[in-house]
Amino acid sequence: MRTRRKQPDVPAPDSAWNEIVPGLWMGGHQFRGHSGHLEFAVVGGEFDLVQTLLRLPGHGPDPGVQHQVWPIPDGPLDGTQLAGVMRLARAACDALAAGRRVLVRCYHGYNRSGLVVAHALVRQGSSCNDAIGLIRARRSPWALHNELFVDYLRAGLPTARLLEELSE
Repeated sequence: MRTRRKQPDVPAPDSAWNEIVPGLWMGGHQFRGHSGHLEFAVVGGEFDLVQTLLRLPGHGPDPGVQHQVWPIPDGPLDGTQLAGVMRLARAACDALAAGRRVLVRCYHGYNRSGLVVAHALVRQGSSCNDAIGLIRARRSPWALHNELFVDYLRAGLPTARLLEELSE
């Protein structure tokens, strides 16, 4: 499995966040700015709902912005963690249906946020492969480079959750 900590060659993204489909954005806490140096991505009031999978102090959002936090590792997930990912994806879909702007973020905005966004896209009718391809095209070719997360998506998160709970 490839993760951020084990893959120092994984480059930081070129932007704080990218729009994957209208209203649904994917991003992280750090990006490589125009200067070429790493910069912090701090969310203000740009979004109506921010979903955070890795919380770092001082990265927002502004008070009054709905903020859902569900810290998960960039690695194997248990059934409870997968259930949380599915709840976040459902909440993102509900917010989009209500015309709200949603940001799903993790450290770089590649894997954990990609898992939530891809599941949201699948809930909205995309195939798994189309969702992964769209995320990689709009965010970064490095998005969803965690092969375990891709396996979860291809199996279907409800199935992956059931299998994880059976193995516990």
